[in-house]
Amino acid sequence: MIDYQGLMNKTVLKIPPSGIRKFFDLAAQMEDVISLGVGEPDFVTPWSIREAGIYSLEKGRTHYTANAGLLELRQECAAYMKRKYDISYDPKSEILITVGGSEAIDLMLRTLIEPGDEVLIPEPSFVCYKPCTMISGGVPVIIETKEEDEFRLTPEQLREKITDKTKVLILPYPNNPTGAVMPRENLEAIAEVLRGTDIMVLSDEIYGELQYTGSKHVPFSTIDGMRERTVLINGFSKAFAMTGWRLGYAMGPAPVIKMMTKIHQFGIMSSPTTSQYAAIEALKSCDNDVAVMCNEYNYRRRFITDGFRKMGLSCFEPLGAFYVFPRIAGLGMTSDEFCNRLLEEEHVAVVPGTAFGRSGEGFIRCSYAYSVEEIDEALKRIERFVKKYSEK
Repeated sequence: MIDYQGLMNKTVLKIPPSGIRKFFDLAAQMEDVISLGVGEPDFVTPWSIREAGIYSLEKGRTHYTANAGLLELRQECAAYMKRKYDISYDPKSEILITVGGSEAIDLMLRTLIEPGDEVLIPEPSFVCYKPCTMISGGVPVIIETKEEDEFRLTPEQLREKITDKTKVLILPYPNNPTGAVMPRENLEAIAEVLRGTDIMVLSDEIYGELQYTGSKHVPFSTIDGMRERTVLINGFSKAFAMTGWRLGYAMGPAPVIKMMTKIHQFGIMSSPTTSQYAAIEALKSCDNDVAVMCNEYNYRRRFITDGFRKMGLSCFEPLGAFYVFPRIAGLGMTSDEFCNRLLEEEHVAVVPGTAFGRSGEGFIRCSYAYSVEEIDEALKRIERFVKKYSEK
Protein backbone atom coordinates (compact mmCIF):
# COMPACT_ATOMS: atom_id res chain seq x y z
CA MET A 1 0.00 0.00 0.00
CA ILE A 2 1.41 3.38 -0.97
CA ASP A 3 1.77 5.91 1.84
CA TYR A 4 0.21 8.86 0.02
CA GLN A 5 0.40 11.12 3.05
CA GLY A 6 4.12 10.47 3.29
CA LEU A 7 4.54 11.39 -0.37
CA MET A 8 2.70 14.68 -0.13
CA ASN A 9 4.33 18.10 -0.05
CA LYS A 10 4.37 18.92 3.67
CA THR A 11 3.52 22.57 3.07
CA VAL A 12 0.44 21.67 1.05
CA LEU A 13 -0.67 19.23 3.75
CA LYS A 14 -0.59 22.04 6.31
CA ILE A 15 -2.85 24.33 4.30
CA PRO A 16 -6.54 24.01 5.26
CA PRO A 17 -9.18 24.03 2.52
CA SER A 18 -10.95 27.28 1.73
CA GLY A 19 -13.44 28.28 4.40
CA ILE A 20 -15.61 29.80 1.68
CA ARG A 21 -15.96 26.57 -0.26
CA LYS A 22 -16.68 24.55 2.89
CA PHE A 23 -20.01 26.29 3.47
CA PHE A 24 -20.82 26.47 -0.24
CA ASP A 25 -20.42 22.69 -0.51
CA LEU A 26 -22.52 22.08 2.60
CA ALA A 27 -25.27 24.35 1.30
CA ALA A 28 -25.29 22.53 -2.05
CA GLN A 29 -26.34 19.33 -0.27
CA MET A 30 -29.37 20.90 1.42
CA GLU A 31 -32.78 21.98 0.17
CA ASP A 32 -34.31 25.44 0.56
CA VAL A 33 -30.93 27.03 1.25
CA ILE A 34 -30.27 30.69 0.55
CA SER A 35 -26.58 31.21 0.04
CA LEU A 36 -24.94 34.57 0.61
CA GLY A 37 -21.60 32.83 0.69
CA VAL A 38 -19.96 33.00 -2.71
CA GLY A 39 -18.60 36.20 -4.20
CA GLU A 40 -20.00 35.77 -7.67
CA PRO A 41 -22.16 38.31 -9.53
CA ASP A 42 -25.71 37.13 -10.12
CA PHE A 43 -25.72 39.08 -13.39
CA VAL A 44 -25.24 37.25 -16.66
CA THR A 45 -22.19 38.40 -18.62
CA PRO A 46 -23.34 41.33 -20.80
CA TRP A 47 -24.60 40.20 -24.19
CA SER A 48 -22.04 42.04 -26.28
CA ILE A 49 -19.25 40.22 -24.43
CA ARG A 50 -20.91 36.84 -24.92
CA GLU A 51 -21.51 37.66 -28.57
CA ALA A 52 -17.82 38.48 -29.07
CA GLY A 53 -16.89 35.12 -27.57
CA ILE A 54 -19.41 33.30 -29.77
CA TYR A 55 -18.19 35.16 -32.86
CA SER A 56 -14.58 34.19 -32.13
CA LEU A 57 -15.67 30.53 -32.08
CA GLU A 58 -17.64 30.92 -35.30
CA LYS A 59 -14.53 32.37 -36.93
CA GLY A 60 -12.50 29.36 -35.79
CA ARG A 61 -10.29 31.30 -33.39
CA THR A 62 -9.60 28.25 -31.27
CA HIS A 63 -5.79 28.06 -31.21
CA TYR A 64 -3.20 29.08 -28.63
CA THR A 65 -2.44 32.75 -28.32
CA ALA A 66 0.92 34.24 -27.40
CA ASN A 67 1.98 33.19 -23.90
CA ALA A 68 1.42 36.72 -22.62
CA GLY A 69 -2.03 36.84 -24.26
CA LEU A 70 -3.43 38.39 -27.42
CA LEU A 71 -1.55 41.58 -28.16
CA GLU A 72 -4.86 43.25 -29.02
CA LEU A 73 -6.19 42.42 -25.54
CA ARG A 74 -3.03 43.70 -23.86
CA GLN A 75 -3.35 46.89 -25.89
CA GLU A 76 -6.95 47.28 -24.72
CA CYS A 77 -5.87 46.70 -21.11
CA ALA A 78 -3.29 49.46 -21.51
CA ALA A 79 -5.83 51.78 -23.17
CA TYR A 80 -8.33 51.09 -20.39
CA MET A 81 -5.83 52.01 -17.67
CA LYS A 82 -4.81 55.16 -19.55
CA ARG A 83 -8.44 56.19 -20.11
CA LYS A 84 -9.60 55.42 -16.58
CA TYR A 85 -6.58 56.33 -14.45
CA ASP A 86 -4.11 58.15 -16.70
CA ILE A 87 -1.35 55.62 -16.17
CA SER A 88 0.61 54.03 -19.00
CA TYR A 89 1.77 50.42 -19.40
CA ASP A 90 3.61 48.94 -22.39
CA PRO A 91 1.35 46.15 -23.74
CA LYS A 92 4.33 44.29 -25.16
CA SER A 93 6.44 44.06 -22.01
CA GLU A 94 4.46 45.15 -18.95
CA ILE A 95 1.15 43.25 -19.23
CA LEU A 96 0.40 39.53 -18.84
CA ILE A 97 -3.01 37.91 -19.39
CA THR A 98 -3.68 35.18 -16.82
CA VAL A 99 -6.25 32.54 -15.91
CA GLY A 100 -8.15 34.75 -13.51
CA GLY A 101 -6.68 37.19 -11.03
CA SER A 102 -5.81 34.27 -8.76
CA GLU A 103 -3.22 32.94 -11.18
CA ALA A 104 -1.67 36.39 -11.39
CA ILE A 105 -1.35 36.49 -7.59
CA ASP A 106 0.32 33.07 -7.55
CA LEU A 107 2.69 34.00 -10.39
CA MET A 108 3.79 37.25 -8.77
CA LEU A 109 4.61 35.52 -5.49
CA ARG A 110 6.40 32.59 -7.11
CA THR A 111 8.43 35.00 -9.23
CA LEU A 112 9.71 37.01 -6.26
CA ILE A 113 9.65 34.78 -3.18
CA GLU A 114 12.50 32.55 -2.09
CA PRO A 115 12.47 30.35 1.03
CA GLY A 116 12.45 32.51 4.14
CA ASP A 117 11.30 35.71 2.44
CA GLU A 118 8.51 37.47 4.31
CA VAL A 119 5.23 38.58 2.74
CA LEU A 120 3.15 41.15 4.62
CA ILE A 121 -0.56 40.32 4.44
CA PRO A 122 -3.22 42.63 5.90
CA GLU A 123 -6.14 40.58 7.24
CA PRO A 124 -9.06 39.97 7.07
CA SER A 125 -8.44 39.42 3.35
CA PHE A 126 -8.93 37.03 0.46
CA VAL A 127 -8.20 33.42 1.27
CA CYS A 128 -5.43 32.74 -1.29
CA TYR A 129 -2.68 35.13 -0.19
CA LYS A 130 -1.38 33.11 2.74
CA PRO A 131 -1.46 29.67 1.01
CA CYS A 132 0.19 31.03 -2.14
CA THR A 133 2.91 32.60 -0.01
CA MET A 134 3.54 29.31 1.79
CA ILE A 135 3.58 27.27 -1.43
CA SER A 136 6.18 29.71 -2.76
CA GLY A 137 8.37 29.01 0.27
CA GLY A 138 7.68 32.38 1.84
CA VAL A 139 6.70 33.30 5.37
CA PRO A 140 3.30 35.01 5.75
CA VAL A 141 3.47 37.92 8.19
CA ILE A 142 -0.06 38.89 9.16
CA ILE A 143 -1.09 42.48 9.86
CA GLU A 144 -4.44 42.51 11.64
CA THR A 145 -6.46 45.48 10.45
CA LYS A 146 -9.13 46.81 12.80
CA GLU A 147 -12.73 47.89 12.50
CA GLU A 148 -11.97 51.16 14.27
CA ASP A 149 -9.48 51.93 11.47
CA GLU A 150 -12.15 51.04 8.88
CA PHE A 151 -10.13 47.88 8.17
CA ARG A 152 -7.48 49.97 6.43
CA LEU A 153 -3.78 49.23 6.68
CA THR A 154 -2.11 52.01 8.67
CA PRO A 155 1.46 53.20 8.12
CA GLU A 156 2.21 52.50 11.79
CA GLN A 157 1.15 48.86 11.44
CA LEU A 158 3.18 48.48 8.26
CA ARG A 159 6.33 50.05 9.71
CA GLU A 160 6.15 47.77 12.75
CA LYS A 161 6.12 44.58 10.64
CA ILE A 162 8.91 45.38 8.17
CA THR A 163 12.16 43.44 8.67
CA ASP A 164 15.25 42.84 6.57
CA LYS A 165 13.46 39.71 5.26
CA THR A 166 10.40 41.55 3.97
CA LYS A 167 10.08 41.05 0.21
CA VAL A 168 6.43 41.76 -0.68
CA LEU A 169 3.50 43.73 0.70
CA ILE A 170 0.02 42.69 -0.40
CA LEU A 171 -2.50 45.52 -0.71
CA PRO A 172 -5.99 43.97 -1.02
CA TYR A 173 -8.24 47.00 -1.66
CA PRO A 174 -11.16 47.31 -2.21
CA ASN A 175 -11.21 44.51 0.30
CA ASN A 176 -12.78 41.09 0.36
CA PRO A 177 -14.34 40.37 2.91
CA THR A 178 -14.79 43.74 4.64
CA GLY A 179 -15.62 46.07 1.75
CA ALA A 180 -12.97 48.52 3.01
CA VAL A 181 -11.29 50.91 0.58
CA MET A 182 -8.06 52.90 0.72
CA PRO A 183 -8.45 56.54 -0.40
CA ARG A 184 -5.50 58.33 -1.96
CA GLU A 185 -4.31 59.93 1.28
CA ASN A 186 -4.11 56.51 2.97
CA LEU A 187 -2.23 55.03 0.03
CA GLU A 188 0.20 57.95 0.07
CA ALA A 189 0.91 57.27 3.74
CA ILE A 190 1.70 53.63 2.92
CA ALA A 191 3.90 54.74 0.01
CA GLU A 192 5.89 56.99 2.33
CA VAL A 193 6.82 53.97 4.48
CA LEU A 194 7.92 51.99 1.42
CA ARG A 195 10.15 54.66 -0.10
CA GLY A 196 13.80 53.81 0.30
CA THR A 197 13.12 50.07 0.59
CA ASP A 198 13.22 47.26 -1.98
CA ILE A 199 9.80 45.96 -0.96
CA MET A 200 7.55 45.05 -3.88
CA VAL A 201 3.78 45.51 -3.73
CA LEU A 202 1.12 43.14 -4.97
CA SER A 203 -1.89 45.42 -5.38
CA ASP A 204 -4.99 43.27 -5.83
CA GLU A 205 -7.52 45.61 -7.43
CA ILE A 206 -10.05 43.10 -8.74
CA TYR A 207 -12.89 45.12 -7.15
CA GLY A 208 -11.58 48.50 -8.27
CA GLU A 209 -14.62 49.28 -10.42
CA LEU A 210 -17.03 48.42 -7.60
CA GLN A 211 -16.67 51.39 -5.27
CA TYR A 212 -19.39 53.47 -3.61
CA THR A 213 -17.58 56.45 -2.13
CA GLY A 214 -18.46 58.86 -4.93
CA SER A 215 -14.75 58.99 -5.77
CA LYS A 216 -12.91 56.98 -8.40
CA HIS A 217 -10.71 54.05 -7.43
CA VAL A 218 -7.02 54.93 -7.00
CA PRO A 219 -4.55 52.31 -8.31
CA PHE A 220 -1.52 52.09 -6.04
CA SER A 221 0.81 52.40 -9.03
CA THR A 222 -0.49 55.95 -9.62
CA ILE A 223 1.01 57.09 -6.30
CA ASP A 224 4.28 58.95 -6.82
CA GLY A 225 7.22 56.54 -7.00
CA MET A 226 5.13 53.37 -6.59
CA ARG A 227 4.78 52.23 -10.20
CA GLU A 228 8.29 50.78 -10.27
CA ARG A 229 7.60 48.53 -7.26
CA THR A 230 3.96 47.55 -7.92
CA VAL A 231 2.40 44.63 -9.73
CA LEU A 232 -1.24 45.54 -10.24
CA ILE A 233 -3.58 42.54 -10.35
CA ASN A 234 -7.01 42.83 -11.93
CA GLY A 235 -9.45 40.80 -13.98
CA PHE A 236 -12.85 40.47 -15.57
CA SER A 237 -14.71 38.27 -13.08
CA LYS A 238 -16.23 40.83 -10.75
CA ALA A 239 -16.82 44.08 -12.62
CA PHE A 240 -17.85 42.43 -15.91
CA ALA A 241 -19.66 39.41 -14.38
CA MET A 242 -17.26 37.01 -16.13
CA THR A 243 -16.34 34.58 -13.34
CA GLY A 244 -16.63 31.46 -15.50
CA TRP A 245 -14.53 32.92 -18.30
CA ARG A 246 -11.45 32.70 -16.01
CA LEU A 247 -9.47 35.72 -17.17
CA GLY A 248 -7.30 38.21 -15.34
CA TYR A 249 -4.20 40.28 -15.92
CA ALA A 250 -1.08 41.59 -14.24
CA MET A 251 0.60 44.92 -14.97
CA GLY A 252 3.99 45.88 -13.65
CA PRO A 253 7.70 46.43 -14.26
CA ALA A 254 8.91 44.63 -17.39
CA PRO A 255 11.56 42.46 -15.63
CA VAL A 256 8.94 41.09 -13.19
CA ILE A 257 6.28 40.54 -15.85
CA LYS A 258 8.87 38.73 -17.98
CA MET A 259 9.59 36.21 -15.22
CA MET A 260 5.88 35.83 -14.41
CA THR A 261 5.29 35.07 -18.07
CA LYS A 262 8.00 32.40 -17.97
CA ILE A 263 6.23 30.53 -15.15
CA HIS A 264 2.87 31.03 -16.89
CA GLN A 265 4.42 29.64 -20.10
CA PHE A 266 5.41 26.37 -18.48
CA GLY A 267 2.38 25.94 -16.22
CA ILE A 268 -0.47 27.24 -18.37
CA MET A 269 0.81 28.05 -21.91
CA SER A 270 -1.81 30.72 -22.57
CA SER A 271 -5.14 31.88 -21.20
CA PRO A 272 -8.40 30.72 -22.84
CA THR A 273 -8.58 32.13 -26.36
CA THR A 274 -12.36 32.59 -26.45
CA SER A 275 -12.27 34.46 -23.16
CA GLN A 276 -9.59 36.79 -24.46
CA TYR A 277 -11.65 37.82 -27.47
CA ALA A 278 -14.64 38.38 -25.21
CA ALA A 279 -12.53 40.50 -22.86
CA ILE A 280 -11.49 42.81 -25.69
CA GLU A 281 -15.15 43.67 -26.16
CA ALA A 282 -15.63 44.13 -22.41
CA LEU A 283 -12.89 46.74 -22.22
CA LYS A 284 -13.94 48.51 -25.41
CA SER A 285 -17.64 48.98 -24.91
CA CYS A 286 -19.04 47.85 -21.57
CA ASP A 287 -18.52 50.83 -19.25
CA ASN A 288 -22.28 51.39 -19.14
CA ASP A 289 -22.96 47.75 -18.24
CA VAL A 290 -20.48 47.98 -15.38
CA ALA A 291 -22.12 51.20 -14.17
CA VAL A 292 -25.57 49.59 -14.19
CA MET A 293 -24.35 46.61 -12.16
CA CYS A 294 -22.45 48.86 -9.77
CA ASN A 295 -25.58 50.96 -9.14
CA GLU A 296 -27.57 47.82 -8.36
CA TYR A 297 -24.86 46.58 -5.99
CA ASN A 298 -24.95 49.95 -4.27
CA TYR A 299 -28.69 49.61 -3.67
CA ARG A 300 -28.23 46.09 -2.31
CA ARG A 301 -25.34 47.29 -0.17
CA ARG A 302 -27.53 49.81 1.60
CA PHE A 303 -30.40 47.32 1.86
CA ILE A 304 -28.36 44.56 3.51
CA THR A 305 -26.37 46.90 5.77
CA ASP A 306 -29.57 48.48 7.05
CA GLY A 307 -31.06 45.02 7.55
CA PHE A 308 -28.25 43.88 9.82
CA ARG A 309 -28.32 47.08 11.81
CA LYS A 310 -32.09 46.87 12.30
CA MET A 311 -31.74 43.40 13.81
CA GLY A 312 -29.22 44.78 16.29
CA LEU A 313 -25.96 43.64 14.73
CA SER A 314 -23.14 46.14 14.36
CA CYS A 315 -22.23 46.34 10.68
CA PHE A 316 -19.23 48.18 9.26
CA GLU A 317 -20.29 50.14 6.19
CA PRO A 318 -18.64 48.60 3.12
CA LEU A 319 -17.50 51.12 0.52
CA GLY A 320 -16.24 48.72 -2.14
CA ALA A 321 -16.59 45.17 -3.54
CA PHE A 322 -19.91 43.40 -2.77
CA TYR A 323 -19.63 42.10 0.78
CA VAL A 324 -20.76 43.08 4.26
CA PHE A 325 -18.92 42.04 7.40
CA PRO A 326 -21.35 42.24 10.34
CA ARG A 327 -20.19 41.61 13.90
CA ILE A 328 -21.81 38.63 15.65
CA ALA A 329 -19.46 38.41 18.64
CA GLY A 330 -22.15 39.33 21.20
CA LEU A 331 -24.19 36.18 20.60
CA GLY A 332 -21.94 33.85 22.58
CA MET A 333 -20.79 31.86 19.55
CA THR A 334 -17.64 31.72 17.49
CA SER A 335 -17.96 32.73 13.87
CA ASP A 336 -17.74 29.09 12.82
CA GLU A 337 -20.45 28.02 15.29
CA PHE A 338 -22.72 30.84 14.15
CA CYS A 339 -22.42 29.84 10.50
CA ASN A 340 -22.90 26.13 11.17
CA ARG A 341 -25.99 26.68 13.31
CA LEU A 342 -27.45 29.25 10.93
CA LEU A 343 -27.11 26.79 8.06
CA GLU A 344 -28.60 23.91 10.04
CA GLU A 345 -31.46 25.84 11.64
CA GLU A 346 -32.41 28.49 9.09
CA HIS A 347 -30.85 27.17 5.87
CA VAL A 348 -28.84 30.32 5.21
CA ALA A 349 -25.21 29.97 4.13
CA VAL A 350 -22.75 32.70 5.08
CA VAL A 351 -19.00 32.54 5.65
CA PRO A 352 -17.26 32.80 9.04
CA GLY A 353 -14.91 35.75 9.34
CA THR A 354 -12.12 33.39 10.33
CA ALA A 355 -12.02 32.06 6.76
CA PHE A 356 -10.22 35.35 6.01
CA GLY A 357 -7.79 35.29 8.91
CA ARG A 358 -7.76 35.02 12.67
CA SER A 359 -8.76 38.68 13.04
CA GLY A 360 -12.07 37.79 11.39
CA GLU A 361 -13.26 36.04 14.55
CA GLY A 362 -16.53 37.55 15.74
CA PHE A 363 -17.62 38.48 12.20
CA ILE A 364 -19.37 36.82 9.27
CA ARG A 365 -19.13 37.66 5.59
CA CYS A 366 -22.23 37.97 3.45
CA SER A 367 -22.18 38.68 -0.26
CA TYR A 368 -24.81 40.98 -1.69
CA ALA A 369 -24.17 39.82 -5.26
CA TYR A 370 -27.61 38.22 -5.06
CA SER A 371 -31.11 39.42 -5.84
CA VAL A 372 -32.88 41.74 -3.39
CA GLU A 373 -35.55 39.04 -2.96
CA GLU A 374 -32.94 36.49 -1.87
CA ILE A 375 -31.22 39.00 0.41
CA ASP A 376 -34.55 39.99 1.97
CA GLU A 377 -35.52 36.40 2.73
CA ALA A 378 -32.04 35.65 4.09
CA LEU A 379 -32.24 38.68 6.39
CA LYS A 380 -35.58 37.53 7.76
CA ARG A 381 -34.14 34.11 8.58
CA ILE A 382 -30.98 35.58 10.09
CA GLU A 383 -33.04 37.99 12.21
CA ARG A 384 -35.12 35.10 13.52
CA PHE A 385 -31.91 33.22 14.37
CA VAL A 386 -30.29 36.23 16.04
CA LYS A 387 -33.41 36.94 18.10
CA LYS A 388 -33.54 33.35 19.28
CA TYR A 389 -29.96 33.40 20.57
CA SER A 390 -30.11 36.96 21.88
CA GLU A 391 -32.87 35.90 24.24
CA LYS A 392 -30.90 33.02 25.74
